[in-house]
Amino acid sequence: MLAVLGLALGQTAGKLLLFESARRGAGRLAGTRTRRHRSSQAAARAGRWAAAMRRWLSRRRTGLPTVLVSAALGVPPLAVVSLAAGAMGLRRREFAVACCAGRVLRFAVLALPMALT
Repeated sequence: MLAVLGLALGQTAGKLLLFESARRGAGRLAGTRTRRHRSSQAAARAGRWAAAMRRWLSRRRTGLPTVLVSAALGVPPLAVVSLAAGAMGLRRREFAVACCAGRVLRFAVLALPMALT
């Protein structure tokens, strides 16, 4: 069980690095990065997806369960959720707790067959 906790804490520390880099760089990247090669239809679709993700992760009611599910199941990918949550301004401590809880759950389930043998 100690290995499960160690793995979860290590993964959470790594995701916090992604979270913080997105949090600190969100304002800088928003104005400087544009994609010229995208069609107008693809750009509109990406804009709608980004707006929906922004609304979803900016609320604690939906953002924290999304982080927890992502950390436990891997869908949506936790790295993407970490970046989006940081850019949307989710609270650092709440993100870390949800991420670590999800990772502990995931690794405990993966280690359970080995513990039972």
